[in-house]
Amino acid sequence: MPRSSQRASAAASRPAGGVPSPRFERRRKRRLRVAAGALGLSLLLLAVTLAGFVTMADAQSVRPPANAVTNATPDSTGMSDVPGKITERPARSEMWRYVGGDRGADEDGFTTTVSIPNKLSATLVQPYGEEWRLLRRGPLPEYGLIFPAGMIVLLALFYLIRGRIRISAGPSSVRIKRFGGIERFGHWILAVSFVTLALTGLNLLYGREYILPIIGHEAYSLTAWWGKWVHNNIAWAFMLGLILIFVMWVGRNIPHPRDLVWLMKGGGLFSEHSHPDAGKFNAGQKLIFWSVILLGASLSLSGIALLFPFQTGLMGKTFGFFHDIGLSLSFIGIDVSQPVTALQEMQYQTIWHAAVALVMIAIVIAHIYIGTLGMEGAFDAMGSGDVDLNWAREHHNLWVDEVSARTSRRTPAE
Repeated sequence: MPRSSQRASAAASRPAGGVPSPRFERRRKRRLRVAAGALGLSLLLLAVTLAGFVTMADAQSVRPPANAVTNATPDSTGMSDVPGKITERPARSEMWRYVGGDRGADEDGFTTTVSIPNKLSATLVQPYGEEWRLLRRGPLPEYGLIFPAGMIVLLALFYLIRGRIRISAGPSSVRIKRFGGIERFGHWILAVSFVTLALTGLNLLYGREYILPIIGHEAYSLTAWWGKWVHNNIAWAFMLGLILIFVMWVGRNIPHPRDLVWLMKGGGLFSEHSHPDAGKFNAGQKLIFWSVILLGASLSLSGIALLFPFQTGLMGKTFGFFHDIGLSLSFIGIDVSQPVTALQEMQYQTIWHAAVALVMIAIVIAHIYIGTLGMEGAFDAMGSGDVDLNWAREHHNLWVDEVSARTSRRTPAE
């Protein structure tokens, strides 16, 4: 219907004299009810929205409501003495001690529960972790550096006093086979892998202190990442070389009574014309061999434990063995009577791995010195495999006699 017709109909429904008709009154009341309903619905929606905002604000607020019951702090015995008053927050040091295990938590630290597979994440703070961090950042790198640095100083003094050990009779024109190809392969795969492991490991231990300030954060981050990757993977070559030299040379490195004489004479290192008897390996080389084998095996085991964390439990088993035989480690702050947690196991492994590596680095430095700068003709043994006959007679005379006797038996008499 056209709007003009509607207005005409509405006007016609009003009686004369301006008094509304019953029909008009009913329509007006119906419109008022609809408007009132719409207004009420709008107010209801507004109230629900405001209530939601208030609830969200309360949930995000760190302040409890006025009638809340306050929990006891680590130093309090119960609720606040004044009802409705918020208990004063404990000092940060008190909260640290509480979470760290000194107040109310067990010796492994404050532990909660988690639903993820890694249950170790339930430990919020482990008190012994701080002890490990302080040891890892303090005494270990500081005192550990004494071994390789001290060895370098001693060798420098020895070189200044003794000089290079020359062949007393002078080089000859005769060469004698000392090491075959497979022996040199085993030696060099062990040597190259160990030097690589030493450099990358020292970078992880000392790089933040000495290298990072020089090359910057970005370059050091890249160097450390690649160094760690190389360290973890070349370790398998080191283990292979360790097994090879053990299998090939263990029979020649069994201690002999004449080794004591060699040691008492200092191996002839301090005299130009006095060389004690020695077989293929003298007492000094035997000491290096067994040091490399034992320390290298320990490095390999601890390295495997670090490559596959929480799988071996070697430290816990070792401490348990020490406890069974009555050996105490209290002088270094370790109670072997207490069980070793999984996190402690890994922390002990990192400390042991680094400490053994530093000692082994010092020993290998001495070996490298004698085989290169310190002694004339020594490098040929692992270079070409052939050595000068006069050199061999001066340092390994019993081995030369053995080779000569074996050669004479193979050569028929004319």
